[in-house]
Parts: sequence; structure tokens; C-alpha cells
Amino acid sequence: MLKIISFLLALTVLPVQAEEYQSQHDFLVEKFSGPPPKPKVLWLKKKLKQSVANILQHKPHFMRTRYWQAEGKTVWILDETGKIKPITVAVTIKNQQIASLKVLSFRESRGWEVKYAFFTDQFKQKTLQTDLTLSQPVDGISGATLSVRALTKIAQLALLFNRQIQHEEK
Repeated sequence: MLKIISFLLALTVLPVQAEEYQSQHDFLVEKFSGPPPKPKVLWLKKKLKQSVANILQHKPHFMRTRYWQAEGKTVWILDETGKIKPITVAVTIKNQQIASLKVLSFRESRGWEVKYAFFTDQFKQKTLQTDLTLSQPVDGISGATLSVRALTKIAQLALLFNRQIQHEEK
């Protein structure tokens, strides 16, 4: 009996491994129909950093982020924590709106339903309002609230970052 209890306890503390649904490179090749462009870097200066903190509801853990830009679109690959582990998401922006959002890697034990198209497709065509919220609400998934929030924050960040680089290019 003690062996069975020990075995069951061991199962409950096993680390959750990241499940990679698509590699970053494969996603970029798919989005740019061939070899991706060289990555560019956006530095989080003081004003931008404050906006990022407002969206994330915590200080950003990074000072810069990479992005890829060509063919009239920009791709951002960003991480945000769901409950305790980061979720890696790729967001494609075209004409200042989300063209696609895809979960590349999920490390949490719950909330993995956010990887499916029935959920991610609702981000398409959303834009960023002046108050840094999305132009339309995102429908949640019961039991995946923290993952839904993480993906929503990533969508907002990608749109904010894209707005910033458009502003800097002018």
C-alpha cells in the first residue's frame, strides 16, 4: 500500500515539460513563405516600458524584444506566464491588426485549450485601442482563465510593439 501511495505522490510532483507545437523557425518560414528576414530589435525605452507594465500588470522581465518584418507584415514571438510557466506565442500583425496568433509552446499543466484555432482565431482583426485594450473582447475558456489572460496580454503587446516601430519608422 505504501508503494502505491509513494508512486501516486511521485506522479503529482513530476515537472510539466514544455509541449512545442511548432518551432519558431518553422513558424517564420511558414509566415514569410521561405527563409525569414533577419530579426530586428525593439528596445523598451522608459515610456514604452511603462505601457508594457500596464498591459502585463507587472514589470517586464526583458529590456528588448526581437521581431521579423517583411512582405507588409510583422511577426512577434513573445512569452507570458500563465499560472507559473511561460507560454510562447507568435503574433502576426498586418495593417495594424492581428492577422494570426498561434501558441508555439505551452508549459502549464492546465489551460492548454488556448492552443486550438477555435480560441486563437478570435484574435484575428483585433486592433489596439488608445487605452491599450483590444478592440473587441476575447471569449474565455472555463478552467483556462490564466492562459486566456496571458494570450490576451501577448496580443496587446504585439500590437503595442508594432505601433511603436511604425511610429519610429516615420
